[in-house]
Amino acid sequence: MRNKINLIDYQIMTLLKQRMEFGVRLKKIKEVVPDNGQEPLMDIKGSSRGMIRPEFAEALYKEIVDESKLVQEQDLKLIGFQGEHGAFSEEASYAYNPALVPIPYRDFNEIFEEVQAGAIDFAIVPVENSLGGAVTPVNDLLIESDVKIVGEITMPIHHCLLVLPDMDYRDLKVVYSHSRALAQCRNSISRLKIEPRPFYDTAGSAKMLSEVRPESAGAIASRLCAELYHLEVLKENIEDHDANSTRFNVISKYPNPEPGDKCSIAFTVRHETGSLLDVLKTFSQAGINLAKIDSRPMKNDPRTYVFLLDFEGSDRDEKVINALKKIEENTLMFKFLGCYRVAPF
Repeated sequence: MRNKINLIDYQIMTLLKQRMEFGVRLKKIKEVVPDNGQEPLMDIKGSSRGMIRPEFAEALYKEIVDESKLVQEQDLKLIGFQGEHGAFSEEASYAYNPALVPIPYRDFNEIFEEVQAGAIDFAIVPVENSLGGAVTPVNDLLIESDVKIVGEITMPIHHCLLVLPDMDYRDLKVVYSHSRALAQCRNSISRLKIEPRPFYDTAGSAKMLSEVRPESAGAIASRLCAELYHLEVLKENIEDHDANSTRFNVISKYPNPEPGDKCSIAFTVRHETGSLLDVLKTFSQAGINLAKIDSRPMKNDPRTYVFLLDFEGSDRDEKVINALKKIEENTLMFKFLGCYRVAPF
């Protein structure tokens, strides 16, 4: 019974946090704070039954509303991330700027839509993993969406095997996590002789384990998830390669007002011999160092490829300005994705 009470207390705090998050998100799209708490107050009092006195319910609810107003008045800056709380993207957001408030989203499409609508100030999205390569859904959205890259950070990724408190490791039969995490821990999973089961999100698998409490099950997620969801770390650093890391882009509706040291562009070239080489020569002749080049087929024309290119330099530098002008004139489609600083890690 004590364990059930502890779980209920955790669920109450989780819901309170979600309520605060929706409150600040609502403030972003409303000029006037709408949270006066009057409309649902009668329902709150009416639903008080048994040991819950209406006076207690009313006082408690008013406290919650007042605290929500205080949070909204702080004019906090929000940064969206894909997944549940405890995701590696959330950890990356703290490392990038701990003053930003992380807001979870189920999928990348919703994140990009919210950034474009101005409902959140920023979003942090994974673009490349050192083991798994490019995160193609994000790269496609960078090409298609009207957003700007305003920051970058690379984070080491260390996976933990999480279990319910006091679970005997010998009872562990299955483990849940995102398919990418399961692939990055394939050797450890094999040694432990447990069955990998894909889940939509690493942190989501930890949350599910805590709430659903399936028998003989564990989850692969971050150490932060163990703290958030009251789980135990059975094994740390179970990834197959120590150098596992993910590069994240920070995106915004508006360009970066500060000078940057790295730029990203997207472009297509004519179906002619040497067209791509001409673009690369432009950078070489200007003395601009390339950091990455990748390609994605266009959704409306799979025969045409969009090239994604990162290079070192600032869009305020004259040689960069001239090079980009020349490239834009000699490409079929050209999109400047942003100039930004690369955060240390």
